Amino acid sequence: MHLITPDQYRQMLASLAPATVPSRRNFIKGLAAAGGALVIGVHFQAGKAFANTTAAAPAIPPAPNAFVRIAPDSTVTVLVKHLDMGQGVTTGLATIVAEELDADWSQVRAAFAPANPQVYNNLLFGPIQGTGGSTSTANSWEQLRKAGAAARQMLIAAAAEKWGVPASSITIEKGVLKSGNRSGSFGEFAEAAAKRPVPTEVTLKDPKDFKLIGTKLPRLDSVAKTDGTAIYALDVRRPGMLTAVVRRPDRFGATVKSFDAAAAKKVPGVVDVVAVPSGIAVLATNTWAAMQGREALTGIVWDEATAETRGTTELLAEYRALAKTPGKPASRRGDAAKGLAGAAKTIEAEFAFPYLAHAPMEPLNCVIEKTADGVTITTGSQFQTIEQGVTAAILGLKPEQVKIETVWAGGSFGRRANIPADYIAEAATILKATDGRAPVHLVWTREDDIKGGFYRPMFLHTVRAGVTADGKIAGWEQRIVGQSFIIDTPFEAFMVKEGVDGTSVEGAADTNYAIGNFAVDLHTPKVKVPTLWWRSVGHTHTAHVVEVMIDDLAHAAGRDPVEFRLELLKDKPRHTAVLKLLAEKANWGPKAGQGKGRGIALHESFNSVVGSVIDVSVVNGQIKVERVICAVDCGIAINPDVVAAQIEGGVGFGLGAALHDEITLDKGVVEQANFDTYIPLRMSEMPKVEVHILPSANAPTGIGEPGVPGVAPALSNAIFDATGQRLRSLPFKLEDFKA
Repeated sequence: MHLITPDQYRQMLASLAPATVPSRRNFIKGLAAAGGALVIGVHFQAGKAFANTTAAAPAIPPAPNAFVRIAPDSTVTVLVKHLDMGQGVTTGLATIVAEELDADWSQVRAAFAPANPQVYNNLLFGPIQGTGGSTSTANSWEQLRKAGAAARQMLIAAAAEKWGVPASSITIEKGVLKSGNRSGSFGEFAEAAAKRPVPTEVTLKDPKDFKLIGTKLPRLDSVAKTDGTAIYALDVRRPGMLTAVVRRPDRFGATVKSFDAAAAKKVPGVVDVVAVPSGIAVLATNTWAAMQGREALTGIVWDEATAETRGTTELLAEYRALAKTPGKPASRRGDAAKGLAGAAKTIEAEFAFPYLAHAPMEPLNCVIEKTADGVTITTGSQFQTIEQGVTAAILGLKPEQVKIETVWAGGSFGRRANIPADYIAEAATILKATDGRAPVHLVWTREDDIKGGFYRPMFLHTVRAGVTADGKIAGWEQRIVGQSFIIDTPFEAFMVKEGVDGTSVEGAADTNYAIGNFAVDLHTPKVKVPTLWWRSVGHTHTAHVVEVMIDDLAHAAGRDPVEFRLELLKDKPRHTAVLKLLAEKANWGPKAGQGKGRGIALHESFNSVVGSVIDVSVVNGQIKVERVICAVDCGIAINPDVVAAQIEGGVGFGLGAALHDEITLDKGVVEQANFDTYIPLRMSEMPKVEVHILPSANAPTGIGEPGVPGVAPALSNAIFDATGQRLRSLPFKLEDFKA
């Protein structure tokens, strides 16, 4: 739900001052201009590797690219400009700085950076501070290496001056400076280093000299998340704070016409009831009272004149009708129709994908409070700059008057990075409706989120592809039907080209397979169900279609699926290397026996290549995933444990979507509400996962999302191997199995 108009949104983005994309010189100047950047008295308790709130973090530095703080006790604090929602980015980014600084890992800490796009913008997003698209490490790689190297050089200069020795005689190892028989800690030289002239050049390490990068360092967040001291927005309390829950309409696009708040106001603890654009907000002294007050509302009448009233069945029928007509061309090579006319064997297939909820473990929530010069929002913020702009537009403030304190987030999978900043905007409207007299803690229940959007769009693919008599792909025609969550937003200008939303066709239109006669086109129907990117975005459905069809064609050609892929990828060395490593580690070959199956998939997303082999067994007509083997090329693996954890998590996420997950609508009303009806993969279903990472000296690429796309097609191909049945649409219906 958009709580500001598109025009307001565009004006908000336009009002953002361009961020400084750092040149090396600007970065170094900025670091020095920070003055006390190397000396800030931030102290942490023993074992606390992370500042739990930004209140404990250093103040906003006066210049860009100040990421390093060294305290008198020699602790090194790395300011993390991205949200850590479980992906381990705080550990990974701190490792980059520590490596170039030659710090000892025991002295390294991390803290979330303040919201400030001038300093902490995502270099791949432009003038926006935000986390998404598996870009956190990739966009920070060079920036943070320079931050660490510059700080190191300034410490050495300070020590050289004090000791009266050449800087070239000083080495640093595990946080200790040495020259001859002299030695000193970071803390001893931090203040003097901060006063040193700015180095005009910094020398970065040769990757062969890395000591921390590439090792399995313990995560900085493990202790706090284990002993319960990690702070999430749900933990935040403010004096006089009121908790708000909102009664929203059952159908998307409906608005409140009238209601009776009398009974709700009689619930002990309920303080106020106010109408907001998204529904009816009930404010109380605690969450339970607010929820009880919401239940007590009576006489609610919704205006559904413009609401979405179609169900899943009707929408799918409309999608199928659209799929019979040409869409907007997304990719063209050769002559697909002519190639198919000469095919020895042709396969026609339909793939259907449901709406999917993000369903993070921590329900959406945030605290907003009025301050002397604006407001402060405390939340697991994924799009700080967007949230500043949206809040400012609602409250009549300047974006810089909206302070955001970023705290841990209990998952997101894309939900927190929504373009209209829906739940932040809702909190701002409630604060405005109550004249800011008390801090407001807006809490969505899980039912609110699963029934109230946003979702991965529903998609339908139709494919016609064939092979020649000598086992080559003769032609490929693919048609995609699905909503766009980019069109009609300010992002449309650079993410939609000639009517084609790139997020709808990525992974299909740009397939790496060498298919000469190839065509992909797209229909983008209008539906009022709110949609959003979901972990791996378009690759969640395109990879499945491509990899199942490739498997289909390999079998039609009488070819081994691995050999068939290798031939199509002979000019793609990264893909070839991943595929070969995967086949070796999985001991690829004939299936293990009756009732057993093995499937493979390979896909590139977010500049990383991931291959997956899945072993399944069929027992009493039920599929059991026995083992998953993955091979990964993600450039340098800064922390192999974190990389493996992301792939393992992606496997579980992908298996949930393949086996269980779907959001369905009946007359426009979502039928699922919580984890009993929208079922993530259960722990008892999680298979053994092996992750093999290719050695690389290349810059790191994305890893938060690439583990997901290959899971469903590898499983589908394994099921085919075990049963001879092709299950193309998701989720797989286990009752369909006869074996």
